[in-house]
Amino acid sequence: MTGEVSPQGSGDEVAAVSQVRASHQDRDRFVEVLRVAAGDGRLTAEELDERLEVALTARTYGELAALTTDLPVAPGFAMDGPAPKPKDVVHIDCHSGNVKRDGHWVVPQRLEVRVTSGNVTLDFTQAVVSQSSLQLDAEVRSGNLTLVTKPGIVVDTDDVAIRSGNVKVRTPWGHNVPVTLRIDVSGKVGSGNISARPPRRTFWQWLRRQPRPYALTSP
Repeated sequence: MTGEVSPQGSGDEVAAVSQVRASHQDRDRFVEVLRVAAGDGRLTAEELDERLEVALTARTYGELAALTTDLPVAPGFAMDGPAPKPKDVVHIDCHSGNVKRDGHWVVPQRLEVRVTSGNVTLDFTQAVVSQSSLQLDAEVRSGNLTLVTKPGIVVDTDDVAIRSGNVKVRTPWGHNVPVTLRIDVSGKVGSGNISARPPRRTFWQWLRRQPRPYALTSP
């Protein structure tokens, strides 16, 4: 019958998702997938340029999804809908033990981390990031706060007050990589450590003498 509405659960629902207007955050997520694929050797420089041009001007989510149909996408990366909305503030309070955020966790607009004794690890290598900056307010009385980063992530710890402890930021890929996320760390270290570093090799990677993740290569 003309004008009849299709029942829920039909193919129209999928079509509707592909026709959703893409946001800047959606475009940025797909651009990151394309850049990683090029870094892995799955796309040539010419293919990357062509797809980036489409990604940056895409109007709908379907146009973005079409760019990655022949690429392996990391589990948890949602290709069937817009990016999840991040929380305004997330609080992490570690009195003892270990707290870890890894995989495809959604990075909030602001993080407040308190470490009394123990370890807090924030792994950003596969995190879902929908903004260009993150404000991290840290108070480490005793223990460790570790940020695991990747090329494109800049960590600024200039506003951290150190009483007794250490603050160390490692960026072995240099400063010529385009910035995708800036993490501004503020707060204080009473007796403990704040560090930012690339991911470490697994035991099998070390045993097979595979290069360190994001190791510098000769020009």
